[in-house]
Amino acid sequence: MVTERFRSFGLATPPAPRAIDADGAIALLKGGQAKPGSLLAYGNGRSYGDSCQNGAGAVVDMRSLNRIRAFNAETGVLEADAGVLLSDIIAYAAPYSFFPAVVPGTQFVTLGGAIANDVHGKNHHRRGTFGCHVESFTLLRSDGKTHRCSASVNARLFAATIGGMGLTGIILSASIRLMRVHSLDIVEQATPFRDLSEFFELAEAADQANEYAVAWIDQLAGGRNSGRGLLLSGNQAEHGSHAASRAGGNFSVPVQPPFNVLNRPFLTAFNAAYRWKKGRAAVPRQVGYQGFFFPLDGVRDWNRLYGPKGLFQHQSVVPEETAREAVPALLAAARQAGQGSFLTVLKRFGSIRSPALLSFPRPGYTLTLDFPNRGAPTQALLRELDRITVEAGGAVNPYKDARMGADIFASSFPEWPRLEALRDPAFMSDFWARTARKLDMRRGVVEAAE
Repeated sequence: MVTERFRSFGLATPPAPRAIDADGAIALLKGGQAKPGSLLAYGNGRSYGDSCQNGAGAVVDMRSLNRIRAFNAETGVLEADAGVLLSDIIAYAAPYSFFPAVVPGTQFVTLGGAIANDVHGKNHHRRGTFGCHVESFTLLRSDGKTHRCSASVNARLFAATIGGMGLTGIILSASIRLMRVHSLDIVEQATPFRDLSEFFELAEAADQANEYAVAWIDQLAGGRNSGRGLLLSGNQAEHGSHAASRAGGNFSVPVQPPFNVLNRPFLTAFNAAYRWKKGRAAVPRQVGYQGFFFPLDGVRDWNRLYGPKGLFQHQSVVPEETAREAVPALLAAARQAGQGSFLTVLKRFGSIRSPALLSFPRPGYTLTLDFPNRGAPTQALLRELDRITVEAGGAVNPYKDARMGADIFASSFPEWPRLEALRDPAFMSDFWARTARKLDMRRGVVEAAE
């Protein structure tokens, strides 16, 4: 049955046509009855593209597996079911002065989803990806067995599952290492920069001095103001709150408007207000963790503002040596196409390697752009952004994607055949079917001809 509960967050792809609960999927897998390509774990639907969709099979609703099983208040190691939300982990660990070492831009992702996408945050230069802090997990595969996986036990499955987008089986539970913090509050510093050249001059020093650093770009600004923005850096406050605030805000978008609300006049006004609000403080200020890490969580269902056609998010990473040419080229392509990005974020990735077989973050700079879905013109722009990224030696983020071609994926992740070799045959996603499976069939045709 088609249900809106199992859409991707971008709303630009069809919802899952079929869904089953976690207990039903577990019974199928343990009984050896799962058919090829019939399953895909679905967390809390915060992926922007179709890596969380399985149109030819069914998605497995993991949200009922939501227990925190154990916590060591000395070491910060927490064990929980895969369906537990990061917001629940934050609330549970806060009184003990612990916080997840890595959080993405929303706290409403499941533990299993954070592992499967090997998510990153504002402190990649200090802590790497989420997968760097995974101790172990239990993985159920279609052989009917539950596999305990860690860096030393079932190491190949461990590496393939982190960042494996749910294709190696169902993560049932996981143990992760949290980070000890002085408090949950953040001392934030907003530093305006005139253009991208000034940003690049500031970025490395900001990373060295701060736990967190991220830049907001005024993507609509052209001419002399092209590339202007704010560099937001921060560290946990020594004296602040140890209590988690209520997850989510008081505001919501209760219904989807029949058109895109985030049009150019709105974006121009928003950008001006954001620059004024964040840039007016010349000295560091102490802020709550919700506003610093999860600003968009304050408005529930904000993605509905893009209207019935939804949005596409494009996230790229390019190496340090090409970033000063590639990042301006990406922004210029969007402006020339007449497409405005609601939130444009630029960050510097560090050199900490993930244990994942396939992981998006790598040393360099990552740019994230959001575009309303306007059909063919938007698709053309996204292809141009792909081209600029790959020619610069970079990669496009698969778990933010809903339309990249197979060749772009292969260029971004040349190690994809190693994940395909470890993929559980019962698991498939729409993303993998339109990228890796096409590449695999193409490879098979070549091998047969030889």
